[in-house]
Amino acid sequence: MYERILQAVTGTLWAIAPDKLDQMMAVLDLRVRGGHVDAGMIAEVAAAARKDRAVRTTKQVAVLPILGTLTQRADLMTESSGFASTESIGREFDRLIAEPSVASIVLDVDSPGGSVYGVRELSDKIFAARGTKRIVAVANSYAASAAYYIATAADELVVTPSGQVGSIGVVAVHLDASELNAAMGIKPTYITYGRYKAEFNEDEPLPDEARAEAQRNVDVIGKQFDRDVARNRGTTAAVVRSDFGQGRVYLAQEAVERGMADKVGTLEETVQRLQEGTYRTNRRSVQAARNRLALHKHLTFPR
Repeated sequence: MYERILQAVTGTLWAIAPDKLDQMMAVLDLRVRGGHVDAGMIAEVAAAARKDRAVRTTKQVAVLPILGTLTQRADLMTESSGFASTESIGREFDRLIAEPSVASIVLDVDSPGGSVYGVRELSDKIFAARGTKRIVAVANSYAASAAYYIATAADELVVTPSGQVGSIGVVAVHLDASELNAAMGIKPTYITYGRYKAEFNEDEPLPDEARAEAQRNVDVIGKQFDRDVARNRGTTAAVVRSDFGQGRVYLAQEAVERGMADKVGTLEETVQRLQEGTYRTNRRSVQAARNRLALHKHLTFPR
């Protein structure tokens, strides 16, 4: 089972914080090598995860949690490992949009990102719903990579005072196990139909041609990531590339100064102002954010 998951990890393009991807690879490798996890414990952890991700609604404000590593579809194994399904989140979002008793939706985001699959679709869904209800995302306290992609689609992006957002980019992983195989006296043979069918296998070093193809796919999705974040934030892909960190994450106040977020505030404060009817979108003009960033750079690094 874990071998299948490991293969899925190495065969997937990720929009995820690099440290989280490293943790996933380490845990999966340990499990592949014989680590045992009790089935009852898995079910218990998965049930707790579902409870944490349940929607709560008070005074016409619904809070939709987006917690953990993102994947397109969830099952018992992925839920127990801290994954969240973009399809499940999308279904809950559709239900809240259609629910007459809900006037505002708050996306409670705490995620390092995850697989790229399903992320663009969820971001598009949230963006298309703008104007039907008030939609606010709160980075509570981490919205990285794919999670940031999704959070920017809301009308407003709030970051908790100690929170971080960013990590825009895409990564692919290839494991070269050829030296380990040789040390163990193992020599796999691949018999394929199709020139490139096994080009990314982990039993051989990655050929230059395969590396170039992987880079091409990463670039295609990465550029789409830039364009969609630019659309969501009301700016251009060039500004996203120049000012939004190219893979770095930023603390709340600097994220606002860079135009990556709109406001510093807590989840509770955001819900309260929506309940009280004092919500006003704080989306700044792109030029104002760029002017502040230019001033910050000038004061910090005088020429």
